[in-house]
Amino acid sequence: MEAAKKLSLLDRVALPSPVFWKKVSAVGKAIGGLGLVLVAAPVALPAAVLTAAGYLVLVGSLTAGLSALTVAPGTTGTSGGVAQPAGEAGTW
Repeated sequence: MEAAKKLSLLDRVALPSPVFWKKVSAVGKAIGGLGLVLVAAPVALPAAVLTAAGYLVLVGSLTAGLSALTVAPGTTGTSGGVAQPAGEAGTW
């Protein structure tokens, strides 16, 4: 059995993500954005709301960031500094 190639962090960011994780990333960005809106609101909000908003920002940013690092199955690392999926090598 062939050993799986370990991808660097830059490789993971450059390669395409599966569709499911793109949706998870969009939801995470929306949650983080909602938290930012609450934190930056120009009106005085209760401390509990601001605390919850801070957690929304944290959860949203972590979800969006980690889902961006997922890699579609069957992709390879970089080749000459240009990221290429496994089935499309040399077709650029």
